[in-house]
Amino acid sequence: MGRILVVREAGVRFTADVRGHRVTYDQPIEAGGTDAGPTPTESFVASLAGCAAYYVERFLERHGLSADGLSVAADFSMAQHPSRVDVVEITIELGGELPDALRAPLLAVAQHCTVHNSIAAAPDVRIELGTRVARGAGVLSRLAL
Repeated sequence: MGRILVVREAGVRFTADVRGHRVTYDQPIEAGGTDAGPTPTESFVASLAGCAAYYVERFLERHGLSADGLSVAADFSMAQHPSRVDVVEITIELGGELPDALRAPLLAVAQHCTVHNSIAAAPDVRIELGTRVARGAGVLSRLAL
């Protein structure tokens, strides 16, 4: 099982440690942040685009096609009640030509990247509250939410 630790730095700015890489999450100034990094929601959408890009690159490589000029754009909109990403539109741009026979297989590969699969078959997310409670000898208590 992997582990990512997110720690509050100041205000609404947090830093995640991901395998030794530091990623800063913040909010735009108008939302009370300092705009020091993307929001967690933006990073979520970016991870979907990045995952699709990786799968497309691997597909192109397997088929002897150049990945030079490959880009993936993700446009998204939000919904309320509950607040969530409602629509994500992924656009893949290739730097070169793609034979017609490979168009559908390339799209199928992009649609089955790990992040997309994790949305389609939602993971079991468990949120717990871990706090040191001043009971007796400082017992560590975990309360499942």
